[in-house]
Amino acid sequence: MRRLLPLLLLLGGCSSTPDVQLSCGIVSGYLEPPAAEHLYRVVVTHLNDKAVLSRPNFRLSPGVYRFTLAELIDDPRLKVALAARGTKYLDLKVEAGKRYHLAAQLYTDKPYVGNNPDYWQPKVWQEEAVECEPDVQN
Repeated sequence: MRRLLPLLLLLGGCSSTPDVQLSCGIVSGYLEPPAAEHLYRVVVTHLNDKAVLSRPNFRLSPGVYRFTLAELIDDPRLKVALAARGTKYLDLKVEAGKRYHLAAQLYTDKPYVGNNPDYWQPKVWQEEAVECEPDVQN
């Protein structure tokens, strides 16, 4: 029995621990948000201040993340100069089992012209439950 005890402890530890790799949340920018609500797509340029290649989904461990976003607003009412169309930050607490869809909220309460960067704000426009699958990229 003494010789089996270490083996039983090892096997018991493996079978009772949850799979940490499957505990994640997903942040997405691929869905077209409802333009009727003045929402437009965004592109993720940085994650936690590190440049990233934009992709449809970011599979992340639970925690707080800073996204740097560029808006893709295509609205004829927007007369803001290209120099004012910079990036903005969105700090997001990612929870396990949730998908967050990002968007740019265009403000339509007044005309935005010239170099005014206040014409939009990043936001989560939709949340949904999701199950994480093993990461096939690793």
